[in-house]
Amino acid sequence: MSFQLSWSQRLRAPWLRSLAAIVLTSSLLPLSPIARAGISLQNRATATYGDGIQADLIDVMAVSGVVAAQPTVVPPGRITGCAGETLPTYTGFKVSLFDPLMGDPTGTSPGNPTPLTPTEVPDVVGNGIPLGLVPNSQNINLFPSNQGSFNFLLNASQQSFGKTYILVITPPAGSGYDQRRVQVTIGATTGNSLIYTATALDGKPLNPPNGQTSVSYTQSLTDLNQAGISLAVIAPTVSVCQNQALQIVKSGDRAAAEPGDTVIYRLAIRNLSSTAVVNLTVTDVLPLGFTYGVGSVRGESNGTPVSIATERSGSTLQFKAENFALPPGSQNQPSVLTIAYAATLTPDAIRGSGQNSAAVSGQRTDNQLLVKDGPSIHRLAIRAGILADCGTLIGRVFYDKNFDGEQQPGEPGLPNAVIFMDDGNRIVTDVNGLFSVANVIAGARTATLDLTSVPGYTLAPNPYFIERNSQVRLVRLEPGGLARINFGVVPAVQTGGTP
Repeated sequence: MSFQLSWSQRLRAPWLRSLAAIVLTSSLLPLSPIARAGISLQNRATATYGDGIQADLIDVMAVSGVVAAQPTVVPPGRITGCAGETLPTYTGFKVSLFDPLMGDPTGTSPGNPTPLTPTEVPDVVGNGIPLGLVPNSQNINLFPSNQGSFNFLLNASQQSFGKTYILVITPPAGSGYDQRRVQVTIGATTGNSLIYTATALDGKPLNPPNGQTSVSYTQSLTDLNQAGISLAVIAPTVSVCQNQALQIVKSGDRAAAEPGDTVIYRLAIRNLSSTAVVNLTVTDVLPLGFTYGVGSVRGESNGTPVSIATERSGSTLQFKAENFALPPGSQNQPSVLTIAYAATLTPDAIRGSGQNSAAVSGQRTDNQLLVKDGPSIHRLAIRAGILADCGTLIGRVFYDKNFDGEQQPGEPGLPNAVIFMDDGNRIVTDVNGLFSVANVIAGARTATLDLTSVPGYTLAPNPYFIERNSQVRLVRLEPGGLARINFGVVPAVQTGGTP
């Protein structure tokens, strides 16, 4: 700092002494925050005057010094990757502090943004605004954490024991990271230190390397006497993870099939995370009427065969890639594990939807967190082919000559006998007592003989099958199947001879 003053009028020595006092006083003003940080400062003042007679007189006064005091350094909170690593970029990340939502007994839902005391860096002494801390030097809420660090300062009224806040870390849209919410609970104040606890509300570790979902912090209180205010620093370390670490896609080698066909299914598992994934397990549920081709499963990743273990339980298949780690990939070179297997359609497939689903789970190798995806659904159109989803019902109403309820050769049929189906259809026998109905919906079906349509006859007894002693018969009709229902009758009054 240099002042140079020239006057045409002679100045007296007392004036010079006053000027020197002013310059010295200005050199001893309170130090700025930079000076407080321990940086060497030198102030130099120079005054020049002339008395109009003598040559110019020069008086030089200098004040220099080094500030040795080192204040407590409070590290800011950090945003890390899922394994505690530094992210490639933090552009667009925002960190906010909220009061809990009123009326929420759990205190886990964010309400209004917490009002924060404004701060400044550097500090202007005497303006009533306390000194802040970088990176959030102005102590603003909804802080843009473009460098991956953040902090918030709470005033004395916000440091009461038991008070809670919700810290929200919001990644930029399209980044692939999940938003994280952390409950901050104020603990005890001891001397010049404040204890608070940060708890992840999503149940995931705050900082995966240590695996803890709740971490206590002890922070020094920043006492700014010139503002008469005490501020506590809230700056936990919080990790953000990809919202999808694995992706599974199921496909088939055809869009439609019919009973008897064999379908090849493919399961593509892609690693979207930044680390390898192990213990990969795929659970696949086959549709009704599909049977797994034993020994047909094959595994491959990036051109290398992968051993796949298979377990079956009914229609549920489980494929395990044992002793295999799926490495991380990139957009230019994705890392994919492909599992292929065969399934054969049975006639029962006609009654099913042809839809099956598959899900995958695994474990990250960096933080041991469980990751999963699914279900991935594939739908196959089922055609009847030579089969149909309906069946055919045949039968006969006959005169039971030997009273055993079963038809033997020589026992004639009764024409015009009426049978009612459970769906209301009315069937009439032909001249030989025979009947047949096509396109009957498969399943459990019943048929009832109308005894009034065969006057003079009653149901024949059957000593071999108890259920055939009823005029109502039950059969199970398979898709494309054939079922028989016979009714034996005898004369209601025996008069001898053939009626």
